[in-house]
Amino acid sequence: MTTHARRNILITGAGSGLGRAFATEALSSGHSVVGTVRSEEARLAFEAMHPSRARALLLDVTDFAAIGSAVAKVESEVAPIDVLVNNAGYGHEGILEESPLEEIKRQFDVNVFGAVAMMKAVLPYMRERGCGHIVNITSMAGYVGLAGIAYYAGSKFALEGISEVLAKEVRHLGIRVTAIAPGSFRTDWAGRSMVRSPRSIADYDSLFDPVRQARAEKSGKQSGDPIRAARALLRIVEAEDPPVHLLLGTDALKLVRQKLEALQHEIDAWESMTRSTEYA
Repeated sequence: MTTHARRNILITGAGSGLGRAFATEALSSGHSVVGTVRSEEARLAFEAMHPSRARALLLDVTDFAAIGSAVAKVESEVAPIDVLVNNAGYGHEGILEESPLEEIKRQFDVNVFGAVAMMKAVLPYMRERGCGHIVNITSMAGYVGLAGIAYYAGSKFALEGISEVLAKEVRHLGIRVTAIAPGSFRTDWAGRSMVRSPRSIADYDSLFDPVRQARAEKSGKQSGDPIRAARALLRIVEAEDPPVHLLLGTDALKLVRQKLEALQHEIDAWESMTRSTEYA
């Protein structure tokens, strides 16, 4: 069962990709949207989407010190935030041994710490009102570790785990949390938006060169439709009892099911060792 009340939705990383699609669909469904963007040009473009219901906020989610006052400004000057969509993020591609440590710090700053800072900023208001919904955009890479994206997968595994715990901590307060894990969607994720660490170790060529080539060839031809993803998100936001975890896309469904089957097989195969560590 769903309810179609008009909501005030705050979407991070709303200037392009899935964030832009989420904002477009939310506005066309009658909701009000505040989108975080990172340039004045993007702010003007975003607010042009609707004369009264589209507002843009200049905010980089890695500017942790600015997040609290930005959220307070939305709450006081725009509207109470009914839904937070933590969408800001990017992909890092690179073999772990070849990728600088600074790259994983940056990856977690954006994909994990920025998202957590946003959650911490909206929670006091949601608690006071006894309602609210936090939606964290993760990835099928938050379930399945694919070669060549260790830093990205690590960040999305982290956000999945944080979402699951938070959902248990705030459910009795009337606040819902959903982690949405998309598969491959037709955005700039694998193109302009992706950070790639340079190759340097020949031992990884046979494993990784085909992976990088396939990803580059698939960019722009992915099966996932961002608008349909946005419609799914809105149905989740309107649901009375939304899921804690949701996969989007048949590729995500296939890969995650394969992972779960392999994990179950491995658990069963090593069960005797697992049980051997108790006190006699």
